Amino acid sequence: MADGAVYAFELSGGARFLGRFSAPERKFGALEAFGSSMTADATGLVVGASKGTDGGAGATYAGSGSVYVYGVGPLRSTLAASNLNPPSAVAGNITFSQRTDGSKLVDIRYTLTGGTTSVALGVSLDGGTTFTSVRTLTGDVGAAVTAGTSKLITWNAGADHANLGAPGVKVRVTPLLDGAGGSFTPIPGGTYQMGNLSGDADITNAGTVSVTLSPYYMAVAPTTKAQWDAIRTWGASNGYTDLALGEGKAADHPVQTVTWYDVVKWANAASEKEGLTPCYKFNGTVYRTGTSNAVTCDWSANGYRLPTEAEWEVAARGGLSGKRFPWGDTISQSQANYRLSTSFAYDSSGSVNDYHPTYKAGAMPYTSPVGSFAANGYGLCDMAGDSFQWCWDWYGTPYAGGTDPRGISTGSARVLRGGYWGSYANLARSANRFSFTPTYADNGHGFRLARGRL
Repeated sequence: MADGAVYAFELSGGARFLGRFSAPERKFGALEAFGSSMTADATGLVVGASKGTDGGAGATYAGSGSVYVYGVGPLRSTLAASNLNPPSAVAGNITFSQRTDGSKLVDIRYTLTGGTTSVALGVSLDGGTTFTSVRTLTGDVGAAVTAGTSKLITWNAGADHANLGAPGVKVRVTPLLDGAGGSFTPIPGGTYQMGNLSGDADITNAGTVSVTLSPYYMAVAPTTKAQWDAIRTWGASNGYTDLALGEGKAADHPVQTVTWYDVVKWANAASEKEGLTPCYKFNGTVYRTGTSNAVTCDWSANGYRLPTEAEWEVAARGGLSGKRFPWGDTISQSQANYRLSTSFAYDSSGSVNDYHPTYKAGAMPYTSPVGSFAANGYGLCDMAGDSFQWCWDWYGTPYAGGTDPRGISTGSARVLRGGYWGSYANLARSANRFSFTPTYADNGHGFRLARGRL
């Protein structure tokens, strides 16, 4: 194993991690760990992952978020030498403790190496099986966190979680990759269940399937109007002469009224602007203008692209399995921007059938600023509501499973996912599939970017 090389492993207990090998220390410093079992392997390799000490209300939780494998021995299975290089910034030496003054504040301390980056915090109340993002945070979290050895995040746990004293509390600090379309978070590769896992009778085009995905990155939020404008302006003088103006209610709202063709050309422009290899080609050359069903994607390129439908759904579920929405089986307007209706038992907002009251202002569209609602377990916001999101795939049935599925080879409509500000809760379900011709644009259609490799 080469010093500094990145590998992805699976241990016999089911734990998976992405780690960088240090030859002098003969150990792996994990860059991302995931899975339901962070335990000792029978071969003697030990994973220590964000351990929390059980205790009741007012207890102090102390943990180490630096995940290491001590000793080098045989693994049950090696997933692959990872083709997904991590961000240059790495968080380590993570400790967390609840204050004893009754404030219900939790201090998370960590070191950050590798440069300035965006940082996200995830919290697990079930021993690391699932993580959720929390909102009431101050300190070294969010955008533009500089490297250092004494980074501090203060979390108001009392405001976010009533059951702070529950056993099995763990925290996860994730450096994000910044670029066009905002910040990107890693989505772990693995095998997932997709489709109509909740058994809703009205979803007839998304049978339950198993998919195995390579690791990838997903934009934390949909692309905003400000981001669209910046790349469009650059593109206009660099060969991208027919990108749509796009619409947006404000600079920090999702861009909308963009076609599928506009979006993939914009992704190429963003890639070229940042010196990355564009993913989309037409007749063997970089796709910059026009509309053609013969556009292809170079999946080995390191540039920006749309997620596949499978990547989108796995990311939307945020590590949860079998749930109707990214956070659970019910939805309310405190969790997403959509149009309330009493017609759906899983819509728990109340008795008024109407648009979101906070954002029903001025003329339509009633979009909300990206990131207005809590993120899912992967740190992704707005995976339900606000704006539909274009995916790569041609729409087709039956629902594709298998390894890295990318849809049918040709068709008449491209997939959209997630629902939007004017749709009801049924379209915001993680398994709901929607589609439109790739030349169509309206004020409910936007997108977010993905990357397969760096």
